[in-house]
Amino acid sequence: MAKFELKLPQMGESVAEATLTAWLKDVGDTIEMDEAVFEIATDKVDSEVPSEVEGVLTEKLFNIDDIIKVGQTVAVIELEGESEPIGVTQADQKEELTEIFPESVSVLEENVTHVQEAVGSTVQGLADTTRFYSPLVKNIAREEGIIAAELDSIEGTGKEGRVTKNDILDYIKNRKPEITPGEKPVVAPVKAPEPLQQQAAVSTEPHQVTRVQSSGEDEIIPMTRMGKLIAHHMIESISTSAHVQSFIEVDVTKVVAWRNKVKDVFLKNEGEKLTFTPIFMEAVAKALKKYPMVNISVDGETVIKKKNINIGMAAALPDGNLIVPVIKNADQLNLVGMAKVVNDLASRARNNALKPDEVKDGTYTVTNVGSFGSVFGTPIINQPQVAILALGAIRKMPAVIETAEGDFIGIRSKMFLSHSYDHRIVNGALGGMFVKTVADYLEAWDVDREI
Repeated sequence: MAKFELKLPQMGESVAEATLTAWLKDVGDTIEMDEAVFEIATDKVDSEVPSEVEGVLTEKLFNIDDIIKVGQTVAVIELEGESEPIGVTQADQKEELTEIFPESVSVLEENVTHVQEAVGSTVQGLADTTRFYSPLVKNIAREEGIIAAELDSIEGTGKEGRVTKNDILDYIKNRKPEITPGEKPVVAPVKAPEPLQQQAAVSTEPHQVTRVQSSGEDEIIPMTRMGKLIAHHMIESISTSAHVQSFIEVDVTKVVAWRNKVKDVFLKNEGEKLTFTPIFMEAVAKALKKYPMVNISVDGETVIKKKNINIGMAAALPDGNLIVPVIKNADQLNLVGMAKVVNDLASRARNNALKPDEVKDGTYTVTNVGSFGSVFGTPIINQPQVAILALGAIRKMPAVIETAEGDFIGIRSKMFLSHSYDHRIVNGALGGMFVKTVADYLEAWDVDREI
């Protein structure tokens, strides 16, 4: 009996492996063509993998929860009616024919190569689609000349909308012919691949950087050492993290009213000014406590979940550069303690008096773009952190106010929160819920809160 190796097919662009979640067939079960044999899960899709042949399942090569690479053999199916493996028979036939008709075999192999190259564009077109198709469906599509875009338009009746054999056959049956009777299809010539030497020459050619032309009237200002470090750090962050932003508008009318009410008493009792920054830092600390998977770092293929909540506070320096002092254990500070730490770090940052330990070990960063009048921004993540929050300017805006008696227009103090996060590890749901939690905390501020 011949044996067929059922391999894990390509599940979409950038997917290199999958997790085996369930076996749908047991050893000894009879399997029909296009019948699902096992289920897999990837970071993109969960799907069934069907058989390309009919036969009996004889071997399972992986267990549930095992990680399987694309192209690896997952199961072995014994084919009925075959006395020896297909691969061996073909090899033997090729060897025999080569001995008898060496020249004819050489010409035949060359012709086969040209045919494979001619249909290569169609195969590649199907490989480019991110939708999953069984090998049988792909083979039918190739034979019928169905391109990827056309295949994607077919409505599937299988699990999770998967296109089955019957779906594509019904589509072909009702498909309108694109070639008039008697007309022969034109096959575009296939361009031969460039020699490897030419490819290497193109790939190794140095990138040409356009030089900035300056006139005698221009002033040439060398970058400072800190400026160079910041520039390098920002470029490194962009190339490392997949930056995604979420924006949310927040009604901070209660926060503004409460601060205006208590700021003079706070200054008298504590000897410190009460700005909005410690209030925002308190809200962020509570959100990080609720969503600890934002308070993390990525090290290669591992995630480091931070025990302490250390919030960096971006501060502008008089020379135009930026520094980020860190509020250590921010979740353990009350509002008075937070205000004192914020004021102290900000003051010493402006005077270049920060200690080395005060600008490291941050786990999350907040930057106040509103201090310069910006409504919102798209801040760059401070590596190796995975997120950063930008605070926009507080503005008085007309807004709809909902009450038990109905809706009316009023003047409210509003601002935008701009949350940038690393989409490699923080998905849109987590990033959005985090910034929404910060907003909810600020909007629910207790106007009668005591200091």
